Amino acid sequence: MNSEFGLMHLWAQGDIVTRIVFVILASMSVLSWCVIIIKGLGILRVQGQARKVPGFWHNADLDAALGSLGSGADNPFKLVAEEGREAAAHYRATTPQLHDSLDINDWIRSALNHSIDNITARLQSGLVILASVGSTAPFVGLFGTVWGIYHALMSIGLSGQASIDKVAGPIGEALIMTGFGLAVAIPAVLGYNVLVRGNKAILGRLHRFAHDLHAFYITGARVTAASVEGNIIRMKKA
Repeated sequence: MNSEFGLMHLWAQGDIVTRIVFVILASMSVLSWCVIIIKGLGILRVQGQARKVPGFWHNADLDAALGSLGSGADNPFKLVAEEGREAAAHYRATTPQLHDSLDINDWIRSALNHSIDNITARLQSGLVILASVGSTAPFVGLFGTVWGIYHALMSIGLSGQASIDKVAGPIGEALIMTGFGLAVAIPAVLGYNVLVRGNKAILGRLHRFAHDLHAFYITGARVTAASVEGNIIRMKKA
């Protein structure tokens, strides 16, 4: 590329506003890619932890089952299971208190829902950055373009040279800012959509696991399709 044109020339010839816009867009790009990579790796890690859930129900006791879910303080499935166990143990072990206005069914459900709410907040953290970058970066780039075109036209007017070769270079350089804004926004929007979809799948599996845990901590058995069908048949016979 001719050294008289291009991004570096735009930076060299731009004023403080143009450079601030460029720095803002560059910072947005770096920040959004950091969020995409970190949250994406986190989703892959949780998906690996989710694959251990079916084996949870094939253990002889609860301690072994919790161990089969793996280690790590960020394992949402293990956190939910431990929260439910602690809620059940607390309810059965304590003397009558204010919480006794709730039966064990509501008490455990409340504990599991509280745990899932915390996990949901953690999974969704950082997504607001991608949403903000995706919605504002094109306009920041457009502002840089308008500002650059204004100064390019002022410079051309002062020089008195309005030929196409004198106009095309500065105007083209200013339009780079719009392209830069789109280059920042598009990955942020796509990354946001992919991460939201990944979180939705994880939360779906987490809710199903919590439903099974709820039944287990109350009845001592997991609710399965076969048990539900058997209950329906018994109800019809009755």
